[in-house]
Amino acid sequence: MKHLDHRTLAKSSAKLLTFLLTASLVATVCAAQQPDPAKTRAYIDKAWATLTRSQTECKSLVDPKIRTRPVLYIPAQFKVPPELLQTQKHCNVDIHTLPKPIEQLGDVDATKLPVQGLLYLPHPYVVPGGFFNEMYGWDSYFIVLGLVADHRIEMARNMVDNALFEVQYYGGVLNANRTYYLSRSQPPFLTQMMVSVLNDPASFGHADEKRAWLEKAYPLAVRNHDIWTRPEHLAGNTGLARYYDFGSGPVLEAQSSEFYLSVIKWLLAHPSENPGYLIKASEHPDDAEAARLKTESCDVRASKVCAGNWMGGYRLTADYYHGDRAMRESGFDTNFHYGPFGGSTHHYADVSLNSLLYRYEMDLHDFAQQLGKTADAEHWARAAAARKAAMNTYLWRPELGMYRDYDFIAGKPNDAPYLTTFYPLWAGAASPQQAASVHGKLSIFELSGGLAMDNRPSGAQWNAPFGWAPTNWLAVAGLDAYGFHDDAHRIAAKFSATVDRSLAADGTIREKYNMAQGNADVKVSAGYTANVIGFGWTNGVYLRMEEILSGTKTKAAATSAPSP
Repeated sequence: MKHLDHRTLAKSSAKLLTFLLTASLVATVCAAQQPDPAKTRAYIDKAWATLTRSQTECKSLVDPKIRTRPVLYIPAQFKVPPELLQTQKHCNVDIHTLPKPIEQLGDVDATKLPVQGLLYLPHPYVVPGGFFNEMYGWDSYFIVLGLVADHRIEMARNMVDNALFEVQYYGGVLNANRTYYLSRSQPPFLTQMMVSVLNDPASFGHADEKRAWLEKAYPLAVRNHDIWTRPEHLAGNTGLARYYDFGSGPVLEAQSSEFYLSVIKWLLAHPSENPGYLIKASEHPDDAEAARLKTESCDVRASKVCAGNWMGGYRLTADYYHGDRAMRESGFDTNFHYGPFGGSTHHYADVSLNSLLYRYEMDLHDFAQQLGKTADAEHWARAAAARKAAMNTYLWRPELGMYRDYDFIAGKPNDAPYLTTFYPLWAGAASPQQAASVHGKLSIFELSGGLAMDNRPSGAQWNAPFGWAPTNWLAVAGLDAYGFHDDAHRIAAKFSATVDRSLAADGTIREKYNMAQGNADVKVSAGYTANVIGFGWTNGVYLRMEEILSGTKTKAAATSAPSP
């Protein structure tokens, strides 16, 4: 054997040490990248505190979407609560009172307010995460589901009480508690939020407290339902509802024309796919043209964003702006299912909305019965039955074995499938035969990471191959409710594995996922491109999926049984 001197030996030892350290590091990294449900669970445990906001804390008052000095608005009926006076000094926040009491959405025109700001809520709440630094309408339902599953009942009840406060003082459950959302709601999950806390024994100290809470909450839940039966929210003469925002023109949270210019650019590049969203107009209109555009497009004199929404001789139509706002109320922002960039959302009697309203009306029936309001209970039973009949007439497509959104303006169903076809199962509105038919269409949506929104990639985040916690949960819960337990289990496992895999890769839980790849690699070209870290509804749904997978679904986790 060749003799090694001390220098050669030292070099060899150094190389060996380097090799061992590198191998150890690689092993550590590889171990860290192994999906581990326990690590996901630990992340969620910490995230509840990270995502909790209270309006006595400075971080809760900041709006990352509008970088101005924080402003907090309180209802017109209120005096400034003493604790907010301390917040005002400590956080350097301006406190304003809304100009008048609000009976219904749209009563206060946010464009007339001196500055946009946060709307006061009395209790702490959980936000989605990232630049979503406020309490959101439909996010809150899935967050509440997770809080109840995690036995954080006080916070769950705070969330529901805040939603009821919004109805009482701001006209309805809002898109979120910002002044620029005073013209629209979001998918109506309020009664199911109430059911979640009512069904958990830890929510109330005793039966009398529970009944007193329901007696106060019930009329507010009814008032929130009234939003969807206002003329503006009716889908023609179908007996069904549509999404609709009571404002007009570009949304106030848009601080620049960037998004709208991208819409014009796309429409100009795809003229055969333009549903009529463009009109010819000047870049710098005179007073006469500006007056015409106020009706046909938007008010170029009042909105700098509107004024900047010009490209190649064209502006966007007023109808497009109504569709854009309705799309945001639907929560499906941005998608190409309801026209390019969702610009025709308000033309549709929507499967998702009407399924939610059916469940809402059945919940109101149950609440009325619990309170001994027999006439009310009968009224809500009739309303639910009428809605179900209208859904069967306009939304159920027996030749396709699916529910499809109905374009009541064109008088025809949407020609594309959408994952919301599973909502009637979650709501209990489907017959066993309809549920079996919808179940048979799983292959349209199911990918390796879970359920995608559809099978038509567009680059928009609410189309394929992207998938979301709320729609995956509603499909899983609906399948499970109708007895398709193996499929519910399989999809729950796929989606949970996607979340685990993504967290192992970068240590975060995200807003949305790539269902084809089973990870958080989401490259969005239409709409906002960020995949926000947090994330409230993914946390909540992950915990509910755990219950499906473990077979420990609680009473509070159940949504509904199929209706007769």
